[in-house]
Amino acid sequence: MEWFEALILGLLQGLTEYLPVSSSGHLAIGSALFGIQGEDNLTFTIAVHVATVLSTLVVLWKEIEWIFRGLFKFEMNAATKYVINILVSMIPIGIVGVFFKDYVEEIFGSGLLIVGCMLLLTALLLTFSYYAKPRAKENISLKDAFIIGLAQACAVMPGLSRSGSTIATGLLLGNKKEKLARFSFLMVIPPILGEALLDGMKIMKGAAAGISDISVWSLLVGFLAAFLSGCVACQWMINVVKKGKLIYFAIYCAIAGAVTIACTCI
Repeated sequence: MEWFEALILGLLQGLTEYLPVSSSGHLAIGSALFGIQGEDNLTFTIAVHVATVLSTLVVLWKEIEWIFRGLFKFEMNAATKYVINILVSMIPIGIVGVFFKDYVEEIFGSGLLIVGCMLLLTALLLTFSYYAKPRAKENISLKDAFIIGLAQACAVMPGLSRSGSTIATGLLLGNKKEKLARFSFLMVIPPILGEALLDGMKIMKGAAAGISDISVWSLLVGFLAAFLSGCVACQWMINVVKKGKLIYFAIYCAIAGAVTIACTCI
């Protein structure tokens, strides 16, 4: 992988991790265009996913600090309840990630056809959430957290946006836009780190195909590109959700999905 390829893919990951257009789908498309596959692709994917986690920590540092201050009071308070909601939301993705991720990938694969179809499904979800009647619940309930977690678990499919699925589901459940966006970005931190850990173990055990020869320079360029673009995209997406402008991303996903499917059929 050349450094300019790492730069483009890093920017792509950082932007699309938070925008509801599927980072996995866009990384798959970008990697296919550059001819990057096997362990090179897996190693790079781990690096840029960790970078986007760090960008979340930077942008949402006030919320994270509030959570830790509340936890260290060792009492049931708003911060403790928030953490419980995040833990509940992790149950579905934890089960799928540990027991069924490889099985899902084996059945559906990660080819561009499935990416295109899932982008169309993302567009449909975003459209439904855009036209849903707003109720704006003040707080996310345990039940809603679990349902949003189910949506996140479904997003193991390449092309089905994780942020798009969780935010759209939360809006359909009637949750307040700004709080939902922040919850969506915070709840994804443990699963991303967990996935990176599992993929790292896969590389160490030699389960991935090939021998990675990606340079440290390319990894560093991709990491920094993903981190910086992730910081911008995370803050921007919170404002987009607050203003209810998700329909534009639905249009984009519909076009990108249709083009991707058309290209696989040519």
